[in-house]
Amino acid sequence: MPSTIHDFGGFPKELFDLEYPAPGAPDYAKKTIELVRKAEVLADYQRGLDHGTWSVLVKMFPKADVPVYQLSMDYAKPPEYHYELSQDLKKLRQKGVLIVGSGNLVHNLRALRWEESPYDWAVEFDSRLTSFIDEGNDEGVIGFSKLGAAAKMAHPTIDHLLPLM
Repeated sequence: MPSTIHDFGGFPKELFDLEYPAPGAPDYAKKTIELVRKAEVLADYQRGLDHGTWSVLVKMFPKADVPVYQLSMDYAKPPEYHYELSQDLKKLRQKGVLIVGSGNLVHNLRALRWEESPYDWAVEFDSRLTSFIDEGNDEGVIGFSKLGAAAKMAHPTIDHLLPLM
């Protein structure tokens, strides 16, 4: 049973108190390692579920009764690497595995403003990426950085966008 990792700061205590006791899925984790050819995947059966996993699943499966394992992102690798990895992961979907790539199309907490309308750069980036996705334009998604200043503002770091790949 993977532990619940609270790898964030500055949020309400209720989030830090939340536990998501989902059962693990070590057999599927092993199958994933065997399946992936375009990337190196290493097993770590001690690591728990970070907020990118449990914060999404707690809403989807509040009883925590669905087996879960997490595949971490390698932020040192470019978007193309993650896209290639996704091509191997497609085979898991054919076996009935639900793959959730959590993140945000726009993620800049330092520029967050709750009470006002969104920034123009946020609307632009969200709109362009949504269009790429709707059109099946994988190259546009992978090449998001070509959107210039809007991309840099929408994602000062790419950790919340790479799961889209």
